Amino acid sequence: MKVRFLGSGDAFGSGGRFQACIHLRDEAVAAPVLLDCGASSLIAMRRFGVDPQAIDAVILSHLHGDHFGGVPFLILDGQFKRRNRPLVVVGPPGVEARVKATMEALFPGSTRVERKFDTRFAELADRVPLAVWPVSVTGFEVSHASGAPPFALRVTGEGKVVTYSGDTEWTESLIEAARGADLFVAEALFYDKRVKYHLDLATLLQHRARLDCRRLVLTHMGEDMLARLDGLEVEAAEDGKQLSV
Repeated sequence: MKVRFLGSGDAFGSGGRFQACIHLRDEAVAAPVLLDCGASSLIAMRRFGVDPQAIDAVILSHLHGDHFGGVPFLILDGQFKRRNRPLVVVGPPGVEARVKATMEALFPGSTRVERKFDTRFAELADRVPLAVWPVSVTGFEVSHASGAPPFALRVTGEGKVVTYSGDTEWTESLIEAARGADLFVAEALFYDKRVKYHLDLATLLQHRARLDCRRLVLTHMGEDMLARLDGLEVEAAEDGKQLSV
């Protein structure tokens, strides 16, 4: 599985980074999936040569704008580019209503337009696997106030497992979500400052021995973290970075 960070920054573009968006591609079937799709994601896709029309599914960890705000733009881009393949959007309960309300706020009348492709929605439930071709995703509820239950995402495809924390303060469900994962992509908004609903690096390292994952990569980093990247002994994401799992 190929993993590419299209956006590894926080909500406010710290360090000039794009908002949360991770591109997964199963090498066997070449059906790309996005984990989160922040408001800047369409720009990031074009910056790094990713065809938005090739995206088959978007799996959302939670419903904050820097994690799902790019979905309306992805849908409208498909409309104007004559997309004809379905787009699947998976997320927390209420995801369809939230996406449509956002579309109406940004582009009034856009939800009533007939398109040549279907936009299909599916909801995550805690610890219930969901098939999202070509992968399977299981959500593990975490702690992050966003108007709907937030999830860490455990994605399985071709015998590989990628876990993504989304945004959350430390919660024991991360242990289960990351168990045996080939890659755990974890939020590290701060270095050692503890803020409700968010993770910091010091807390992650405190629990590192319990995170039974083969590889840990940090993402969703704010200015505090970005200023310390050179001295870290932990791998960090950057926009455009690609990994093989």
